[in-house]
Amino acid sequence: MFTSPVAANLLPETQGVVRGKAALRRYWIATLERIPDLRFTVEGVYQGVNTIVIAYRNQNGDLVNEVLIFDGDAIVEGHGTYRSDCS
Repeated sequence: MFTSPVAANLLPETQGVVRGKAALRRYWIATLERIPDLRFTVEGVYQGVNTIVIAYRNQNGDLVNEVLIFDGDAIVEGHGTYRSDCS
C-alpha cells in the first residue's frame, strides 16, 4: 500500500491510497506523464524499527518525506508526506 496526496490529485479514484503493484505502476506512469521533470535530491535518511524515512527535495524544491515500512526485506507500506501548505 502506498499513500500520497499526489496520488489523490493524479488518480482521484484512489483517494490517495494505491494498493498493489499494478496500481502502483499505473500511479508512477501517470506521475511521470504529468510531471516529466520529476526529480529528487536526498536531504537525509533516517532508520527506525522496520522503518526508513527518506527526506528529499522534489523538482519544485519542496521538502518531502517518504516513509517506508518493512516486513523483513519487503516494503509493505509507503507514505509520501508533504508540508501541509505544499500538497
